[in-house]
Amino acid sequence: MTVLRNLAIIAHVDHGKTTLIDALLQQSGAVRAHQQLAERAMDSNDLERERGITILAKCTAVAWKDYRLNIVDTPGHADFGGEVERILDMVDGALLLVDSAESVRPQTKFVLSKALAKGLRPIVVVNKMDRPDARPDTVLDEVFDLFAALGADEHQLDFPVAYASGRSGWASMEPVTSGENLHPLLDLIVAHVPAPDVDRDAPFTMLATMIESDPYIGRVLTGRVASGVVKMNQAVRALRRDGTLVEDARITKILRSDGLKREAVDQAEAGDIVSIAGLSKTTVADTIGAVGITEPLAARPIDPPTMAVSISVNDSPLAGQEGDKVTSRMIRDRLFREAESNVAIRVTELPSKDAFEVAGRGELQLGVLVETMRREGFEMSISRPRVLFRENAETGQLEEPIEEVHIDVDEEYSGVVVEKMSLRRAEMTDMRPSGGGKTRIVFMAPSRGLIGYRSEFLSDTRGTGVLNRLFSHYGPHKGEVEGRRNGVLVSNGTGEAVAYALWNLEERGILFVEPQTRVYGGMVIGEHSRGNDLDVNPLKAKQLTNIRSAGKDDAIRLTPPKIMSLEEAIAYIDEDELIEVTPKSIRLRKRFLDPNDRKKAARAVASA
Repeated sequence: MTVLRNLAIIAHVDHGKTTLIDALLQQSGAVRAHQQLAERAMDSNDLERERGITILAKCTAVAWKDYRLNIVDTPGHADFGGEVERILDMVDGALLLVDSAESVRPQTKFVLSKALAKGLRPIVVVNKMDRPDARPDTVLDEVFDLFAALGADEHQLDFPVAYASGRSGWASMEPVTSGENLHPLLDLIVAHVPAPDVDRDAPFTMLATMIESDPYIGRVLTGRVASGVVKMNQAVRALRRDGTLVEDARITKILRSDGLKREAVDQAEAGDIVSIAGLSKTTVADTIGAVGITEPLAARPIDPPTMAVSISVNDSPLAGQEGDKVTSRMIRDRLFREAESNVAIRVTELPSKDAFEVAGRGELQLGVLVETMRREGFEMSISRPRVLFRENAETGQLEEPIEEVHIDVDEEYSGVVVEKMSLRRAEMTDMRPSGGGKTRIVFMAPSRGLIGYRSEFLSDTRGTGVLNRLFSHYGPHKGEVEGRRNGVLVSNGTGEAVAYALWNLEERGILFVEPQTRVYGGMVIGEHSRGNDLDVNPLKAKQLTNIRSAGKDDAIRLTPPKIMSLEEAIAYIDEDELIEVTPKSIRLRKRFLDPNDRKKAARAVASA
């Protein structure tokens, strides 16, 4: 009989979770020796491959001796923390990966706190031991301090340690720089992770943890079978967290992970992680079970969203020319479909009916959603992100989200970083040398102050600084935060930008467009060198005459424009601006395209 072990791999971004799973798949025989395995095979999403991060949690399974190991690869970024929280309800153990040089990072703290709160006893894996700057002893001390700071009990503090290199495919119980294979780690998992504590004789129950849509079999719900046995064609019912009935249905497919693929099975027993199809209304956190069940399984509450943007119909003069999904109904259906599968996102329809407020964990999560929709053919307008305030129920005081910010910079840039962060209402809590001429600075900063800071931070540190942030708590409102210092250059006409006009505008500031770019009145084409907005004409051509001049014309040489990514644009825009997002373009524009309307809005704000 095959014995089950369910575990998650948790870590900070880029500490090697997905790469380690690649090696486990190969060495356990889940992937044939001659089979071509793509690098980071679990990152199947296009955006995951481009960015090198895990966005969606995914399940796989490997066989080791007489054991079946169900392994879940989880996101490391706190913006996708909703995935981590749900996944930990399915597993009985966890591998905590820590980089042998970078050591503990903010997201290490985030994912570990979730695992410890669930009562798991993680195995610590010091990864990337083949790095020349590896410092395993120091890293291990910092990991132990983190366990203690997060309130780990005696059993959790007595964690086993393995040393590994996921890329090279080896692990060892000793701090060495090379090894043969991952067998010691697999043996440690089998010995340390407990078997699922379940009742196989009770009626079938399962908590839906992940949801996806399959074009052939419909809605697919993944979770761990909490009790009993589920069989093909079995009648089931689904209950919400409050015990109300969602639907009665019949199981049409049971799928179980096997390496990189999923195979259909006739039944699954308690403790196994499976995907089932046949339910049309059930979603994440609902309980699926035998027809007679009346009590839902406990579902862990999800941390609330802290930031929101408004997504509305694209109403610019160029609307509908690059995308095929442009109506408010299409945008509405897509957003509510996303909220159904991603519990960390909340969608609210605004009174205007053609705009929607989308609340999430951070700029990255919201940016990934918009980028995904853009690639699906949607056109839309995006507002500046705003943080979600709340009122303290006891004191009535206005509170805002506070983030813990860890910054690693060269010592020469630490002064400018501290100065800029203090302007954004951040409070420094720690500052110490981190080796190699670098300084680690820790701040407590309001989320408002961090919007748009990353690009400025990279400029201030000449691209050498590393900034990590993590939601900490809600705290008292910090007062006004200084916004963008520079105004923008706004086009006053519609057509194609002319090189001669742009050449004359270069002295006014930094341009965002190049010649032959289509522009329209109210579109932002650059950043003004001063604090006010300036209406300019990017369409003005050189006046030609029939008189030959004595000297030759100067050749027009333009400075390459600043082309912003979607995240950079979201962080850059001001309250009176929007981002026009289409499958082919990202344009910045004023909320009111007519200059007279902009003046009226500015007067209204000033009088308020």
